[in-house]
Amino acid sequence: MKQSIIFLLALTTTTVSGFVPASRSAFSLTSLHSTVDDKTEVREYFNTEGFNRWNKIYSESDDVNSVQLDIRNGHDQTIQKILNWIADDGDIKGKTVCDCGCGVGSLAIPLAQMGAKVSASDISAAMAGEADRRAKQMGIKAKFYTSDLESVTGKYHTVSCVDVAIHYPEEKMMQMVKHLCSLSNERVIISFAPKTWYYVILKKIGELFPGPSKTTRAYLHEESTVRAALQQAGFEVTREEMTATNFYFSRLLEARRN
Repeated sequence: MKQSIIFLLALTTTTVSGFVPASRSAFSLTSLHSTVDDKTEVREYFNTEGFNRWNKIYSESDDVNSVQLDIRNGHDQTIQKILNWIADDGDIKGKTVCDCGCGVGSLAIPLAQMGAKVSASDISAAMAGEADRRAKQMGIKAKFYTSDLESVTGKYHTVSCVDVAIHYPEEKMMQMVKHLCSLSNERVIISFAPKTWYYVILKKIGELFPGPSKTTRAYLHEESTVRAALQQAGFEVTREEMTATNFYFSRLLEARRN
């Protein structure tokens, strides 16, 4: 229990890369203001202090503490589960992939190595720039650019959005998923922190001790809400996974167009 409480402290004081607001046209002025605040908060954080922190976590740097190392391992497990799915299918070569909230390229770069035509974006210019630098250093061809989700356009075989929903207000999740689905011709892969009674209680405990480094809000999401949004957009969940370490938890869904 102590470790879980520490995790929720980490959850409410540090976050993972990317933020993707849905279409603004459907918002009231109040909800729009709240969303813009979240969006601005995340963009500023991941272009400054957050970039330095998470760039180390999403690397092979030894300059991380035990909590950061655990989060790295959890995130790596989620990425590997996605790559295993795609490797099992054996058909990604030459297919287009849109990775929204790409961070430093943890998923986008290995997908490009597998032969996918990757277009990846992040709200943080620092994050997208680092992903581009890493890809070029490895001789990998992929497109990285700065954008929030609402500005991403086009049609792709696969659309991925990994560990981004934690920055997205719960009441906007349906719209977020709907937009991701609108970009996909075939498959959507999305991960999120699931809202269960256990995690809700731990998150409330964590919020009692926000600490001086709290810079972004963290949101849990009902799995039923995500599934319903996928279904309404014409997608059916075909594979699912759960990653849970001491300081990281992420529900992973793959959905294909009906």
